[in-house]
Amino acid sequence: MAEKTNAVRLVQRSNIPCREAFYDFDENDLNGNHAARAIGMAPEQVFKTLVARGDRTGINVFCIPVCCELDLKKAAKASGDKKVELVAVKELLGLTGYIRGGCSPVGMKKRYPTFMDETCILWDEIAVSAGARGHQMILSPEALASLVDAALVDIIQ
Repeated sequence: MAEKTNAVRLVQRSNIPCREAFYDFDENDLNGNHAARAIGMAPEQVFKTLVARGDRTGINVFCIPVCCELDLKKAAKASGDKKVELVAVKELLGLTGYIRGGCSPVGMKKRYPTFMDETCILWDEIAVSAGARGHQMILSPEALASLVDAALVDIIQ
């Protein structure tokens, strides 16, 4: 069994029930749909974490189902920006402490405004990265939103 990540420790320290799921991944294919299949969950129930820069507010975090695309106009509106753009992969580690394919909304280097797609509440539990490739944590979307102080909004295409 892999070592507990900082994200998992933070969730557990907050007394939020959480299960972990581990899976094999391919460095050349970090597609979230693979993660969903590998852990046996619907792609609509597994959420990827995207980091974007707004023209007014700076860095924002968006969590959306792995089978969906972020609607940049809706994301900008939610964050109070005129325009948002995803940050370059090379910036991700410095901004969040996480690498592509292992970016969790929990335990980033700095607390950024976070937005979760409102479809998360359709599920009793969702999966998000536990902070490492091939490692997901499965927990209540409401508990996750509360922990990271996320707004639940419509941000998918």
